[in-house]
Amino acid sequence: MTTPAGVAERLTSLVGALRAHGIRIGTSETVDAGRAIEVLGLADREQLREGLAATLLHGTGVRQVFDPVFDLYFPRGVGAPERESAGRENLRDRLAAALAVNDQAMMGQLAVEAVDGFGGYGSSPESDGWSSYQALERLRPQTLLARVRDEVRARGGSSGFADRLLEDEIRQRIEAFRALVALEARRRVAERRGRDEIARRAVRPTADRVDFLFAGKAQLAELRRAVQPLARKLATRLAARRRRASRGSIDLRRTLRGSLSTGGVPMKPVLRRRRPVRPELVLLCDVSGSVSGFSDFTMLLVQALHDQFSKVRVFAFVNRIDEVTGLLERGTADPEGLSARIEADATVTGYHGSSDYGMALGEFAERYAEAVGPRTTVFVLGDARTNMSDPNLPAVRQIAERARRVYWLNPEQHSRWGTGDSAAPAYAELVEMHECRTARQLSALVARLLPV
Repeated sequence: MTTPAGVAERLTSLVGALRAHGIRIGTSETVDAGRAIEVLGLADREQLREGLAATLLHGTGVRQVFDPVFDLYFPRGVGAPERESAGRENLRDRLAAALAVNDQAMMGQLAVEAVDGFGGYGSSPESDGWSSYQALERLRPQTLLARVRDEVRARGGSSGFADRLLEDEIRQRIEAFRALVALEARRRVAERRGRDEIARRAVRPTADRVDFLFAGKAQLAELRRAVQPLARKLATRLAARRRRASRGSIDLRRTLRGSLSTGGVPMKPVLRRRRPVRPELVLLCDVSGSVSGFSDFTMLLVQALHDQFSKVRVFAFVNRIDEVTGLLERGTADPEGLSARIEADATVTGYHGSSDYGMALGEFAERYAEAVGPRTTVFVLGDARTNMSDPNLPAVRQIAERARRVYWLNPEQHSRWGTGDSAAPAYAELVEMHECRTARQLSALVARLLPV
């Protein structure tokens, strides 16, 4: 690869940052990216972006990570402009004109001037920094909507329904400018603090690496869309495990009989053919508060894997417990509405709306004891925070004695178990408890723990 040394260093740093975010990039892809730089050059930055994306990435699902990381390692420019920043009103005037004609190049230049003129803070070299929030608060581009609309209307004319479409278009242009300001501020900070640190800390991770307890609506929606592809991968793994498990141990008598043809040397061991019965699965899911996103995703994933088991039953609870298996089966076409269906059609709360693991697990042991048997694996999903109520350990012990296996998947960080109202250590003495904070962790645990 004959890429110039400085550019080669940026490319390898870019690849390292992407790998740190869980994106698989091999040596061959890196070499191909270097060749792409040789061919494309550095003059057209957007063309270079697409060329590196095509050579380094294996799908479009990770562009949300690639694009901001690319912007850090291959920025629009280096350093601040040498000229003095324009005044606020002058900058607003030029921004309104650029928005009116959707001049992307001018908006990029104005974003640089906005950060340079209004985004700096600190008075010493050690504390100087750049803030897109500060720049945008001073410039307030959102207040230009009516002005830009009137200017566009004066040029081309529009009315009624077209005016509403025009306003939506202008809002999109303003949001694009805000994104350019954020990008410029991030680039300035990266120059001072180092690109590698900013790439590691300031770039939003892919949805499968986001903590369930802190995932937003958009990230949870993205996770729900990933259920079916993930289920197909896990089903393949489970089928392979089932094939290996069906081989059984060596049948000594039949092996010795077969060795007579080779002078008593057992050249071909004969295995006992096992006839495993597909196991049963029971899920007990806390659907309260921030834990509900974790429970929803896991319920949808298990429902997508239901063909791998002879029976799957799902129960949801807050402080009362109710079976929701039917709601999952009827709502596979609408995963977004799972929480609303459970809230509307299932009895998961009693006289208050706070979690009560002891009451819910006790009710399960009393009302649904027949759901658990020697072929049943039980998964409990929740943070084990009891709101200082009785954890009802005897109920958990009863479930564990009846079941084949009981696993508890806890979306909280292990270091927080036992703090405040967490009864996780007490439950962990009775059943096997695992930290499960992200979809990536969940898929690994499901592939390892699900019975075959």
